[in-house]
Amino acid sequence: MRGTEEHRRIDALLEGAEVLGGEYDDYDPAAARERIARALTAVPPHAQPPSHPDTGWRYRTVHEQAAHDLDLAISLVVGSPGAAESLARLVDHQRTEPEGALVFACLLHLVGHRDAAQFWWQFAAGGGSRTAAFCLCLHHRRLGEFRDADYWRRQAALLGSARSAARAPRSTAAVPGLRGFLLPDAIRRDLLSQCHRGRHPRLPPAVEAVVNRLRVAGDDEDYGEIPRPEPGLPDELAGPRPH
Repeated sequence: MRGTEEHRRIDALLEGAEVLGGEYDDYDPAAARERIARALTAVPPHAQPPSHPDTGWRYRTVHEQAAHDLDLAISLVVGSPGAAESLARLVDHQRTEPEGALVFACLLHLVGHRDAAQFWWQFAAGGGSRTAAFCLCLHHRRLGEFRDADYWRRQAALLGSARSAARAPRSTAAVPGLRGFLLPDAIRRDLLSQCHRGRHPRLPPAVEAVVNRLRVAGDDEDYGEIPRPEPGLPDELAGPRPH
């Protein structure tokens, strides 16, 4: 698959927000990109939004803002090109696939499996995914766990600075039968639309059912029941349509 590394970068993912630019006159995708990128800079994790917010802040507290920005980042991850193939490689137990773990974590978060999502984000970040570390930063900031949020902010910055370091080559061969997008276009656009309206994005019931049917392997001491991806999952997710 071409661009597996590149399209996972934060800036590339945030370009996906441009899809809303032509639909909502008051939506500023550039401001959204800048606001989310600020989570990776030196802004103190305990800082509160200014008393007179500019266009970068839409929510009253840092917790609410982090929740919104996490929702947006998740929607962009599952809607990004190549998400289907990354997830398919995670199912292949012959290799570690951090980008697939990132996609899977975002799917779990969308259907309400927050602890399991954290488990898979940590798996992905441990494999070198800067975006997963970024999601963990926002996840902990949303919960008011600022020490953990700051740790993952630093990890995301370190992973970003290490992108040019030598790495073992990854397979770029296409997975037979799969296209780049994991979800139908209407669902991808609806997730971003829900974010724009300030809602927590939800998948259609038929898609949620696909994720909720996944096998659960054991009961983790820290994270509880952890769903595992199964063969054919990307194809199943591409099938359901919004009602």
